[in-house]
Amino acid sequence: MSAQPVEIYTDGACRGNPGPGGWGVLLRARGAEKELHGADRATTNNRMELTAVIRALEALKRPSEVRLYTDSQYVQKGISQWIGDWKRRGWRTAAKKPVKNEDLWRRLDELAARHRVEWRWVKGHAGHDGNERADALANRAIDELRGA
Repeated sequence: MSAQPVEIYTDGACRGNPGPGGWGVLLRARGAEKELHGADRATTNNRMELTAVIRALEALKRPSEVRLYTDSQYVQKGISQWIGDWKRRGWRTAAKKPVKNEDLWRRLDELAARHRVEWRWVKGHAGHDGNERADALANRAIDELRGA
């Protein structure tokens, strides 16, 4: 594991829910920054929030210590509180319904196991620099998808 944590800021956006969506990532490590973004024509906000985190962790070339910031309580609580119960129940909720976005949760679980991740929730649209940049990247991805 790297000595200095990699800082990651992620965000997802959707215009309509469902609708066209985008995801954005800002990675900071050893004084360098990298931005990633992408979009999907028909998706949901929660899928874009999860995709941002997945793409961020996929971008890491080696097992790392990570401080990951998300403004999505769905992502933060899902990965740090709910996922263990979902797995024990065969990917079912407490109400015995299938877990939404199971494909993405499974991938995130697999990626998170490779790293030591500290999951931090930040309030969205509250002037937090890293979160604002990730949000701008997610929205840029939607604009690029729509040819704006």
